Amino acid sequence: MQNKTVPFFNYPFVYNQYKDEIDEAMKNVLERGVFILQKELVDFEKKVSDFVGAKYAIGVANGTESMFIALLAAGIRPGDEVILASHTYIATAAAVHFAGGTPVLVDCAKDHLIDPDSVKKAVTSKTRFIMPTQLNGRVAEMDVLEKIAQDNGLQIIEDAAQALGAKYKGKCAGTFGLAGSISLYPAKVLGAFGDGGLLFTNNDEMYYKMKCMRDHGRNDDGMVVMWGVNSRLDNLHAAVLLAKLNHFPDDIKRRRDLARIYTDRLKNLEHILLPPAPDEGEDRFDIYQNYEIEADNRDQLRKYLKIHGVATIIQWAGTPVHKFKGLGLPDINLPYTEKMFERCLLLPMNTSLSDDDVHYICDTIEGFYG
Repeated sequence: MQNKTVPFFNYPFVYNQYKDEIDEAMKNVLERGVFILQKELVDFEKKVSDFVGAKYAIGVANGTESMFIALLAAGIRPGDEVILASHTYIATAAAVHFAGGTPVLVDCAKDHLIDPDSVKKAVTSKTRFIMPTQLNGRVAEMDVLEKIAQDNGLQIIEDAAQALGAKYKGKCAGTFGLAGSISLYPAKVLGAFGDGGLLFTNNDEMYYKMKCMRDHGRNDDGMVVMWGVNSRLDNLHAAVLLAKLNHFPDDIKRRRDLARIYTDRLKNLEHILLPPAPDEGEDRFDIYQNYEIEADNRDQLRKYLKIHGVATIIQWAGTPVHKFKGLGLPDINLPYTEKMFERCLLLPMNTSLSDDDVHYICDTIEGFYG
């Protein structure tokens, strides 16, 4: 097998893929000198809200602040418990912490998303919110989580950072519950050229509060009506995102096509647990932000792939949130999450990959396991 190089993510490709359209969009903004809260942002918010079927979209500075703003707008109080999966980026728990809440970490299921049974067991008299992470471009069992929330008088705020365009039973990630948060980090399926984020909501009051809060608490007349922060999506980013959004369905299709190759090539390899296949079941439409597997001899496999030119990642320093000692969180046992973190691995998944690249990765994995 002849070695080739397959990077985990090709950042220059993000620009070069749609270079002419991006250049024109940026040039238009720069020549007009319109940088903050201008037409491109308004147009992007309208187009992306229509895409997911939300009543409102609000562009913010990053995905972390979008969750923070949503929790504050929803009325979180000091000590309110927020249930979330420990298999998530630290930003999810940090948003809860800095909003004054208490993160309550629960286990994930076989598809690496929040486990509804674990959520149900974690509800106490102090629980106020459930914050599911729609991880790797897949949506959790939202009807089950909505039932738990309804039965216990709770609200849902989604961390849908990795799931723009993903669906569960025909409904898009970020449109369940009071509000949904999206990250527009450059490596996301729809990424800016820096930090950026979105908030979705169908609730008029939440929209008003979150829109004011992202701009120092100012309303459309420029009057400060509440405490807020500076968390605006820059107009230059919005122009780039607006141009890229035209190609977003094609980008998702390409990721799903690559996932099919991974599935077809590796589904019979007993040493690996794959994510659900693109056409597995009718309830979900996955966008494959990441391709996270579980693998026997994970660390040795990683080294073997690296030797053969294939770059991989273990998310979040290979550590679930409840195991970061510096956070002072309770010492709890989450068996599936802890076992999974001994085996999990992200394979390359992005639109810069060719079919041959994915076949080469699969050849290399098969070679490792003999």
